[in-house]
Amino acid sequence: MKDVLQKIEQVKLVPVVTIQKIEDAEEMLGALVAGGLPAAEICFRTDYAEAAIRLAVKKYPEMLVGAGTVINKEQCERAIGAGAKFIVSPGLSEEVAKVCREKNVPYLPGVVTPTEIMQALSLNLTYLKFFPAGSFGGLNTIKALSAAFPQVRFLPTGGVNLANMNEYLSFPKIFACGGSWMMQGSREEIAEKTRAAVLAAKGEEK
Repeated sequence: MKDVLQKIEQVKLVPVVTIQKIEDAEEMLGALVAGGLPAAEICFRTDYAEAAIRLAVKKYPEMLVGAGTVINKEQCERAIGAGAKFIVSPGLSEEVAKVCREKNVPYLPGVVTPTEIMQALSLNLTYLKFFPAGSFGGLNTIKALSAAFPQVRFLPTGGVNLANMNEYLSFPKIFACGGSWMMQGSREEIAEKTRAAVLAAKGEEK
């Protein structure tokens, strides 16, 4: 479980991928790989998420594939069964946390308040998604929460983009950023935006 979290921290960016048609999956995921970012959080809010995860695991074995927008036990079991290496939720679900614990798969629940963080800590969860970051004070709120909860590491998502991601990543309690800004456009455009994001995260200019 720890090695998956370390891989996320190494890549620094978790693209949030929504597959509306299964035909799009290979193109979008291939664009991420071509752009130098072999990682994806495939959202479970469409009918094609499970199939897309299976495709990613088979076609791109080097890719760190997770499932996002997982809100219940049934989705969680399907995602892990399809090969998801980590699970992300917009909020905190105790039944999802239980499945992940039993399967030894990292669970990153969404939080925005001290109470939600305390609930996560009661389940021994310390790597948490801060969502939607842009609507709840962004980095300033994360810094304030980190003072009260120094054991927690955050993955801000929602309102994160190329312009502000390094500001987030510069704070040591943030282990990676999530976002969908690089997923817009053609395969070539996605690859180009991904490449720019990877270079920026490394502190390099395009």
